[in-house]
Amino acid sequence: MSAHDNHTNDHHHHDDGGHDHGTFKSYMTGFVLAVILTAIPFWLVMGKVFDKSSVTAMVILGFAAVQIVVHMVYFLHMNAKSEGGWTMLALIFTLVLVVITLSGSLWVMYHLNHNMMPVHDMRNMP
Repeated sequence: MSAHDNHTNDHHHHDDGGHDHGTFKSYMTGFVLAVILTAIPFWLVMGKVFDKSSVTAMVILGFAAVQIVVHMVYFLHMNAKSEGGWTMLALIFTLVLVVITLSGSLWVMYHLNHNMMPVHDMRNMP
């Protein structure tokens, strides 16, 4: 193999096991999307767009979920093909554990709060 062959092979895209390293354009697209997905919830809170704070919180959670996907796709280069699908499988497993942990914690805290409410007047108790 000559030096010329090595030089020309360096310019060809090699298959590196499904890794997508992204381009400047993809990084800029991800950055612009991340800025927009940060600015909109900031505006929603500062402008008091919704009357109920619970609606604002739900909309912000929706934007947060979209931003997580943007970061995973544009910056972490995660897709179904990367590393033979094991990265996606690990992500799904992590999400299942987080959902179980958070929902279980909220369920326990709600029931503790509901069942452990202090009794206001002990004199009228039988």
